Amino acid sequence: MAASHRSGKGAIPFPGGTTFRVWAPFAEKVAVAGSFNGESPTADPLFREPSGYWSADTKAGPGDLYWYVITNGANILEKNDPWARELTHSKGASLVPDPNFDWEGDAFRLAPWNELVIYEMHVGTFNDAPGGPVGQFASIEKRLGYLRDLGVNAIELMPIMEFMGDLSWGYNVAQPYAVETSYGGPKGLKHLVKQAHRHGIGVILDLVFNHFGPQDLDLWQFDGWSQDGHGGIFFYNDERRHTPWGETRPDFGRPEVRDYLRENALMWLEEYHLDGLRFDQTTCIRREQGYCQGICCGRDIPDGWRMLQELTDTIRHFHPGKITIAEDLSRDPWLTHPTGTGGAGLGAQWSDEFVDNV
Repeated sequence: MAASHRSGKGAIPFPGGTTFRVWAPFAEKVAVAGSFNGESPTADPLFREPSGYWSADTKAGPGDLYWYVITNGANILEKNDPWARELTHSKGASLVPDPNFDWEGDAFRLAPWNELVIYEMHVGTFNDAPGGPVGQFASIEKRLGYLRDLGVNAIELMPIMEFMGDLSWGYNVAQPYAVETSYGGPKGLKHLVKQAHRHGIGVILDLVFNHFGPQDLDLWQFDGWSQDGHGGIFFYNDERRHTPWGETRPDFGRPEVRDYLRENALMWLEEYHLDGLRFDQTTCIRREQGYCQGICCGRDIPDGWRMLQELTDTIRHFHPGKITIAEDLSRDPWLTHPTGTGGAGLGAQWSDEFVDNV
């Protein structure tokens, strides 16, 4: 496992306290409030950096609740941390993470790609109790032996990022860095991955970078700025905002947003020891809406292609054995061509002929 490339953003515990760092370029003031300071909106102000980030050291520790208090003109906004690893729930507060977890020497290597037998899995229903709560990471662990005996050597988790409520396929991501509370949170996911690896099973994760939300979306107008009432700093505010799922396509033209997505992908591979990533509807990353036959088929979005190239170059550099898969359904060979020749550099793509027939 390569060394962590943690972004240096969000809540970063250190001995005796926590550094908070957040991007809010149009804010006039930013403070952090929470259980560690009596929920005071003024006790812990953050200080502006030239880059548009704000940061400060505080006495907060792992497990403390927190949120940002952002002032923009007459507007005072309370927002969850875009880099939060865990929330109390999708409308709740962020939690300072506990980075400690005993991986017990986990050094699993994924099977060769041409030998993978992948089981696509929805955590909430794979092994839930009839009439009971949603399935959890822990309930999956109980059937890992069954999957292994079937010949499965990789599971692909449908999105497990924090979403509205407890019941969802997961493609309405509210907090891209946070693990869904109802599934068992960050420690539950880490424990599942460790146990899967002990059974000889890799773990791949679906990521949704073509849109966020739209429900319970604190990223929306995060620091109070927007253009014509649209999404603000994390989103396109022009016609490129349109997707089949709402007007919440990330602004791939902003370096800070591309970094946000790239660092998100690295987090899953490094902090959670995941073995690969599958990117949802990449057509809607690289093209405007024009929705036809299940894909976006409007004008090209060069920024989206650039984001994919930067992302795959970074993953290949730091984690060359990790698989990257596009759900593009267009059979475009340039998705898997090397970035040096103009391709997107992905490792594989779903075949619509195989998927549809199965």
